Amino acid sequence: MGSSESEPQRSLKRLTWQYENCLSCVWFLPSDPVNADTLERGKCVHPKLKPYALIVSGRDWCNLFTEIRQKHIDVLQEKAMKAEESGEK
Repeated sequence: MGSSESEPQRSLKRLTWQYENCLSCVWFLPSDPVNADTLERGKCVHPKLKPYALIVSGRDWCNLFTEIRQKHIDVLQEKAMKAEESGEK
């Protein structure tokens, strides 16, 4: 390790934190589930953290990460789309 590594290799190490971020966590409730990305803000609803009413971005992360499943994402997005439709009528 150290100074013998190339710049691209050092850069890759700085980017690895983005794996397992809030956007891909089951405890992240984005403000806009349909268009959520790493810059989207939302609530962290992990039982241990919920009392703090944390607002986090999709790119944040912590040691309580639990990967969200695609089925859960689909349910959140369907619910959000139905809410938008009922609000338009």
